[in-house]
Amino acid sequence: MKYRVLIEKDEDGVNVAEVPALPGCISQGATRAEALRNIQEAIEAYLESLRARGEAVPPSIDEEVVEVDG
Repeated sequence: MKYRVLIEKDEDGVNVAEVPALPGCISQGATRAEALRNIQEAIEAYLESLRARGEAVPPSIDEEVVEVDG
């Protein structure tokens, strides 16, 4: 499954990762790579929790990123 992850640096320089499709699914890391590893674990735990409670799992995304000169 694929989910959009937004990563921003906070005021302390920590990389904060958030998954808009999964409310409250947030993690962080000292580096971008660490934040991505941590959010992947958070997503897995979040989805496991939804399944355990019999709740619907949000659908996976299917999107492309297009780069343009500008």
